[in-house]
Amino acid sequence: MRKHSGTWIGGLAVLASVVVFLVPFAFILLTASKDPKDAAQLGFTWPKNFQFVQNFIDVLKARDYILIIAYINSIVLTVASVTLLVVLGAMMAYVMQRRPNRWSKVVNFLVLCGLIIPPAVVPTIWLLQKIGLFGTMPGLILVEVAFGMAFSILLFRAFIGTIPREIDEAAFIDGAGPLRVFFRVILPLLRPVMATVIVVQSVAIFNDFTNPLYFLPGDQNATLQLTLFNFQSQFNTSYNLLFMDILLITIPPLLVFVFFNRQIVAGLTSGAVKG
Repeated sequence: MRKHSGTWIGGLAVLASVVVFLVPFAFILLTASKDPKDAAQLGFTWPKNFQFVQNFIDVLKARDYILIIAYINSIVLTVASVTLLVVLGAMMAYVMQRRPNRWSKVVNFLVLCGLIIPPAVVPTIWLLQKIGLFGTMPGLILVEVAFGMAFSILLFRAFIGTIPREIDEAAFIDGAGPLRVFFRVILPLLRPVMATVIVVQSVAIFNDFTNPLYFLPGDQNATLQLTLFNFQSQFNTSYNLLFMDILLITIPPLLVFVFFNRQIVAGLTSGAVKG
């Protein structure tokens, strides 16, 4: 009886997943293939005039190929931010786990605050203006790193706690310094959780809408999410081009999750399993 009930629950879960994820994606794909008049109806119907290729070309050419510029900006932002998150997050987690002191509780409290307390936009803008980084790519990279650091530290610290201290001690006895121990001994052991941090943070930063909107104004600095404004106005919206833009923005993160789903789950559970 329990076996049959488990099968039914699993089947319902799969069905719910199909409805929640595949149906909206199918709606986006169909609307992106319609002509302007048909797309304006926002119906879940087959396109009367299939013009997927033309909509794709129109989106690329919109506002002097701003989508291509936005792709480049988003890739630079994502790669730089994730690199800093991995290196700095792993280093900080290593120090917190291996070098506890009287300030450890305070640091742990601040890390948890980074997960719980929402970001303050106005003070952050004021700070960036004071240091001359407001409206620049380096400034936005620092913002993304600051907002994602707490999550990265917690994942890295949980995994580092499962690594025996004898490995560190053996490296120190052989004459290795702290940086060499970390980069040559500890960091290679963090590959499972590192893959999780890279994938999760990459998708989050690549899909980020609010931070580029607040901290990186200007058309030349546009990221992918901000290109959605290209096809919307107060009195008119080109839904076929808007949904084509949404489709082009959605495909890269979707592919990342499809191909790296196992690495994400393994990295999130590795610390708990080994512990």
